[in-house]
Amino acid sequence: MGEFSGKVVAVTGASGNLGSVLVRQFAAEGARLVLLDRTAEKLQKLSAELGGESMSVTADLADPASVDQLIRDVEARFGQIDVLAHTVGGFESGATVYESEYEVMERMLNLNVRPVYVTAGRVARHMVEKSVRGKIVVVLARSGLKGFAGGSAYTASKAAAQRVVESLAAEVRDKGIHVNAVMPSTIDTPANRASMPNADFSKWVTPDDIANTILFLASDRGNAFYGSSLEVYGRA
Repeated sequence: MGEFSGKVVAVTGASGNLGSVLVRQFAAEGARLVLLDRTAEKLQKLSAELGGESMSVTADLADPASVDQLIRDVEARFGQIDVLAHTVGGFESGATVYESEYEVMERMLNLNVRPVYVTAGRVARHMVEKSVRGKIVVVLARSGLKGFAGGSAYTASKAAAQRVVESLAAEVRDKGIHVNAVMPSTIDTPANRASMPNADFSKWVTPDDIANTILFLASDRGNAFYGSSLEVYGRA
């Protein structure tokens, strides 16, 4: 019997560098998995690899109607969602505030804030309506704590996402729902290694490091946390 045996765990960005590690860890602990992403082919491959009880759902996580439908699909298959681990997001930088058009800010808000607001909010509503004492864990970023030149849109979006997490946590904590976040520094992924080839990769956090922290917050061991953003920085 694993730590999440019998629990229904939904993971957004399930086929990504972090998401794929995360779902494997949840699967090893006996979870029934809901794999969420935009690409059906990757999800189906991952679901087949995992075996056990899992379902794959493609959805636009920034669209309320799409998220409402995926929740209905999960309810029809598994009855409820016990854990949501939200890993999706995006990065864009380079333009200064005074030189850029607003489109870059809009893209970052649509990638990093709207999916958190819609998906975490809709899943929290599902938990409230079903009386589920659930866990919601959102992946944020250390960059949300302080701006840097050329990164205003990205850092602002990550800061806004953190405020959403904290506010939602305050709204549902007395209903037995825990909403928390992990805040990584640079993650050791192929894309980051390619973009920063001269960096000391040994200082970066790995997807396994972050996944371990998410599982902690999603488990009974994380019952004392409400609205926290755990720093997962490694030595970077």
